[in-house]
Amino acid sequence: MPELPEVETVRLGLAKHVIGKKIRKIQVHHSRATAPKSLAPLTSLAGAKIKGVSRRGKFLWFDLDRPEVLVAHLGMSGQFLISKASEMPQRHMRVRIDLGRMELRFIDQRTFGWLAVENTAEGVPTSASHIARDPFDSEFDLDVCVARFMAKRTEIKRALLDQEVISGVGNIYADETLWRSKVHPETRCEKMKPAKVREVILNATKVMREALAQGGTSFDELYINVNGESGYFERSLAVYGREGESCPKCHSAIRRIRFANRSSHFCPKCQPRPRA
Repeated sequence: MPELPEVETVRLGLAKHVIGKKIRKIQVHHSRATAPKSLAPLTSLAGAKIKGVSRRGKFLWFDLDRPEVLVAHLGMSGQFLISKASEMPQRHMRVRIDLGRMELRFIDQRTFGWLAVENTAEGVPTSASHIARDPFDSEFDLDVCVARFMAKRTEIKRALLDQEVISGVGNIYADETLWRSKVHPETRCEKMKPAKVREVILNATKVMREALAQGGTSFDELYINVNGESGYFERSLAVYGREGESCPKCHSAIRRIRFANRSSHFCPKCQPRPRA
């Protein structure tokens, strides 16, 4: 699933191409592309002008010259592609947005992504109202975030993935963050010192900033930017997806365990299991 760096890469690409454009027509080619909670059909946005492209965590939305916004979640395999209107439709194209000489196309092989027409509260769409601010948000408060972690009676890896504690972090960047912080994924939040929790948050920010600079992480064609290009942060991953390979720090073999219905990768020497 695309995480913050991938979604922010998409947002930046969209902003370059669609701000100021008028939506002439929207065609929906798959029923699951429209979220059930959408206030109106996507086609109702015909005639709206796109004023901006915003994000919170993994949620994207298009600010329009009307009260409603067009919200998007990429799900597992959602992509936005900028295409010439004359180009043949891509395979798995679910929504086609006519912007004049070019089109914005929503591609989604697994159909877990969605678009919706929503209202906003304080500038945030209804579906993202429960999502915590991410470290790239101008109003992100590090102290508040530390307090949220300290209040959780759960493992640090699970808290990192909780979008109501800190948004944007998924499995890839959680593993990389904990490796840099020398923290085992099963370490309990309530047993950590505030300074260590702060270090974890700062490392998460650093990892995602580095990934963003490289266009995110692409393991296959299911994540590309709006121009169809892949990200290259996969080459910089230290532990995620590297079971059995050498740790870049101590050369121990990277291990993988099942955790929270996911795989969790770590170095057993750099990230020793916490004492019972």
